[in-house]
Amino acid sequence: MVRIVNLGFLSLVIISLVGALAASSKEVTESATTVLRDNWFIEPSADVHAHGEAISSVGFSTRDWYPATLPSTVMSALVEDKVYPDPYTGVNLRSIPGTTYPIFEDFSNVPMPPASPFRQSWWYRTEFKLPPEYSGRTVWLDFDGINYRANVWMNGVQIASSENLAGTWRLFNLDVTSAAKPGQTNALAVEIFPPQPRDLAITLVDWAPMPPDKEMGIWRDVHITATGPIALRYPAVLTKLNLPSTDHAMLTIRAELTNASDSPVEAVLKGHIENLAFEQPVHLGPKETQVVHFTPEKFPQLAIANPRLWWPAQVGKQDLYPLDLTVEEQGHVSDSTHIRFGVRQVTSNIDEKGHRIFQINGKNILIRGAGYSFDLLLRSSPDRQQAELRYVRDLNLNTVRLEGKLENEHFFDLADQMGILVMPGWCCCDQWENWPAWDKENETIAGDSLRDQIRRLERHPSVISWMYGSDFAPPPRIEKLYLGILQELDWPNPSISSAAGRTTTIGPSGVKMTGPYEYVAPSFWYLDTRHGGAFGFNTETSPGPAIPPVASLRRMLPPDHLWPIDSVWEYHAGGMSHTLNVFTEALNERYGPAKSVEDYALKAQLQAYEAHRAMMEAYGRNKYSSTGIIQWMLNNAWPSMIWHMYDWYLRPAGSYFGVKKACEPLHVQYSYDDRSIVVVNSYYQPFANLKVTAKMYNLDMQEKFSKDSEIGVGADSSTRVFTLPAIEGLSATYFVSLSLESAGQIKSRNFYWLSTKPETIDWSRQEEDPTGEYDISTWAPTKTFADYTELNKLPRVDLDVTAQNKKDGQEGSTTVTVHNPTSTLALAVHLKVNKSSSGRVSREGETDNEILPVLWQDNYFALLPGETRQVTATYRLGEKSKATPGVEIDGWNVNPKAADIQQ
Repeated sequence: MVRIVNLGFLSLVIISLVGALAASSKEVTESATTVLRDNWFIEPSADVHAHGEAISSVGFSTRDWYPATLPSTVMSALVEDKVYPDPYTGVNLRSIPGTTYPIFEDFSNVPMPPASPFRQSWWYRTEFKLPPEYSGRTVWLDFDGINYRANVWMNGVQIASSENLAGTWRLFNLDVTSAAKPGQTNALAVEIFPPQPRDLAITLVDWAPMPPDKEMGIWRDVHITATGPIALRYPAVLTKLNLPSTDHAMLTIRAELTNASDSPVEAVLKGHIENLAFEQPVHLGPKETQVVHFTPEKFPQLAIANPRLWWPAQVGKQDLYPLDLTVEEQGHVSDSTHIRFGVRQVTSNIDEKGHRIFQINGKNILIRGAGYSFDLLLRSSPDRQQAELRYVRDLNLNTVRLEGKLENEHFFDLADQMGILVMPGWCCCDQWENWPAWDKENETIAGDSLRDQIRRLERHPSVISWMYGSDFAPPPRIEKLYLGILQELDWPNPSISSAAGRTTTIGPSGVKMTGPYEYVAPSFWYLDTRHGGAFGFNTETSPGPAIPPVASLRRMLPPDHLWPIDSVWEYHAGGMSHTLNVFTEALNERYGPAKSVEDYALKAQLQAYEAHRAMMEAYGRNKYSSTGIIQWMLNNAWPSMIWHMYDWYLRPAGSYFGVKKACEPLHVQYSYDDRSIVVVNSYYQPFANLKVTAKMYNLDMQEKFSKDSEIGVGADSSTRVFTLPAIEGLSATYFVSLSLESAGQIKSRNFYWLSTKPETIDWSRQEEDPTGEYDISTWAPTKTFADYTELNKLPRVDLDVTAQNKKDGQEGSTTVTVHNPTSTLALAVHLKVNKSSSGRVSREGETDNEILPVLWQDNYFALLPGETRQVTATYRLGEKSKATPGVEIDGWNVNPKAADIQQ
């Protein structure tokens, strides 16, 4: 059999439907790695009155057990089985047994309550068939993720014990040849033990409350493979370019060979990269694992002229080469693997101000990204991963940071294909950073976890760094352990000691984690020079809450808690570790007091749009005094009021479109500190003959100022064009409209609502960490607020709107043409595409019918008097969908209506 490993979305997976009976089974075909997903059953150990030997015997009854589909935590399976109510809605999570821990407490750091049903171990059990062709071969049982420790039994034989099979981030390859029964039904039983407070497990920090099972379970894939005596694992291709030129690449190929037999073997490892071939003999002792390298010094064909380079999105192509490796023993294939890799080199340096700057293939890159979260119950799917990474790319971001939430191979394969950079690393706020309390097991598991994760990640061109500390940096002993493993594994990318501004044995981290995490005025990002302002590399920061649109609020909150804001709202603001007070005070002061949930949600979209846009634009304008920013966060573990670009239902709103606008690769913007108009170019090429136009309007759309300028901009640059003058006679709320043209084509447009009342920050009350452990400012209070209340006086407008649908297989698109026939500004024009066209506006209480996820070219935009815009949405339709999608339009002062659908 040819074994296929690390193929991600290309791997061949055979999964058959099974019945609910324990005796049903799944056939494993010879040429495939089989993922054991179906036909699992789980049960608490207190209710299983048998030993592992009996439980793992074929025919053992699981009649009263709970069915499960893997990967799955215990809690996820029970929710799927309707044992417990939907934990994502309201405060349902608090009604589930085991949630008696204090509501503000980080549950990962405290013991489970004595009466918790999850305090005990749980059994996972399945049966499956192995083909007779497996006879005489080595059979492997692989676990990609167990939380936290396990006893493993197969066909009545104990394969592994919880003493040595422990660690959330470990990868386990177990030789089960002696227990496996080719050609027969096999039984597998796994006893899972939950993580304890001093285990190196998973925490959701203050992003969301922890589920009561602490994510215990088999949370990643389990698969069975068969090889000859030698297994081939962890292939990678490491690149070194002749920088600053990129016309020559030196490739080093790395792979691990494991001899499963009790005898020495002579083998040949062969490889192909397109038309390049190479091979070398390998001697392996009994049970030996050996790392084999193909270097360009010994294999000159691996020195490649004019390679096709891999680049991040926006700045180049994502060329991927195929690598095929085969290990042969006595002329027979023992194992093989296929991966795709990118030729690229990542470097970083720390400038004279102590700021880390990343380079891709020798060119500086401003990191603009966001923090990624797992789902509350660790649920995942290829479709969801693709949707979220498509959002990242549509947002014009180039990076995601994974703080202790390291996704599976499919995620990283997608990132490789889509050109999205990934910054993985360990998490804060639990045992991972409680180094003084580490015992020998912690240290061993930490080292082995790093070794497992780096071996699988280093093949991905999207992965650009590893953070082996988060809020803090490890002490010298642990740092030495980590750095030794990175060196052992030939880690080719930068490694960073902490996400905060820490200095260790290898020097400063070159990054900062200085906040804020709460709402601040747009000018903060331009004016602050001490903490989170637009300088250096900020690894996590945010203007705070991102209230979902009212359609999502109605899904996540019970009807009797929709309005006014109460403790249920704040339970969904980091599990009550945060409040909405600062954001709401600013909203009421700036836009006028919210009168209803609809009013609040709409005003929140405007405030989130301007706040997130300002943050990203400030970092863009100041490059490379600013070198990177990670918005905290991209997504949420559950329906949340804070820290996201789109909500848990995949609904993009104000924060999303503010960031998308700010991060346009060729972009015109306004500066909140000095009123300058700036063009930011993120491409690695210059542009000449650009026309920048700025217009200022009163609330009644009387034009008060207009200026245009012809400019050229350098590659990867920020160019100040001119400064808006002080204008007499402006209304209390006024507007600035910007456009950037090339050869008569609009390349960027931007629209701001501004106030003649100065918005000032009370720097004396800037909230800092009282312990002194963090160089952080979570909040910079607003002293005087901008006044946008005149926006409430804008006359309501009826817009002309038509839509045209197209469908290509499961891919759909809707192009909407919107015209403003009035003399009034249409503000925050919001479009949505529904699964079917009813010809009318949706009514309160009706089922949410919006197509999600969806990629809009623009949304929440302004439409000037007489202006016409054409905006396209793209989305995926169900295979059997025959309905005609419909479009609705609304906005700040836009009368809701359904679009006319043109065929």
